Amino acid sequence: MRFWAAALLLVLTGCADGAETPVATSQQQRWAPEQGVAWQWQLSGELDLSVDVPVYDVDYEKTSAAQVAELHQKGRRVICYVSVGSYENFRPDQAKFPAAVLGKALDGWPDERWLDIRQWGRLKPLLAARFDQCRDRGFDAVEPDNVDGYANDTGFPLTADDQLTFNRRIAALAHERGLSVGLKNDLDQIEQLQPDFDFAVNEECMRYDECDLLRPFVAAGKAVLHVEYELAPDSFCAKARALRFSSMRKPVELGAARQSC
Repeated sequence: MRFWAAALLLVLTGCADGAETPVATSQQQRWAPEQGVAWQWQLSGELDLSVDVPVYDVDYEKTSAAQVAELHQKGRRVICYVSVGSYENFRPDQAKFPAAVLGKALDGWPDERWLDIRQWGRLKPLLAARFDQCRDRGFDAVEPDNVDGYANDTGFPLTADDQLTFNRRIAALAHERGLSVGLKNDLDQIEQLQPDFDFAVNEECMRYDECDLLRPFVAAGKAVLHVEYELAPDSFCAKARALRFSSMRKPVELGAARQSC
């Protein structure tokens, strides 16, 4: 009887036949940014650790564990930027991506190519290793980029369902490592994906009149970290505050300069 009960438990928990059982933290245990929190987003140039904001969003490879620790000592939380839907030819692990998963170049980013997100067996270990690096360097959260390939000319026949499956797998990878995770853009799938993500990151929803699509995150009490590149702050900050967004204007290259709402 005990053996039968144990076997049933293995089946119910997914442990049968050697299946992995990831230890995921609960939403209550994970840190996530608060609505309206000020933030800094820097992906290029020498990292400026002096910006007086509670949240930083920085590159997973360029930011050292010592820098993350310094930010923590200053009371900051730190988000780990990782491109999960594109291949970048300047990353140390670029040789590990097989040619079969590489698609067309991203529009405006010739050093990047879209990935065939349907080939999860090939991509999972590579992306998991990057998320491990985020965790091991002490990051609090992940910002996975390029998670809307199905709506772009990738060179692959990606569907909306392919994208939903991939994005949920990415969220699970983060949660299994105790990291919160933000949904980057992918506005048309917010209704379906909001429950799987802890916050949102958006580029230029004011410029393109798309900000109302982010309301499901706001209604769920989750932060929307928002940036505009072209608009002046006085043209969007009042609406951003009304929406409870965390908004600022940045140069498109995402250096240290910022204009906060």
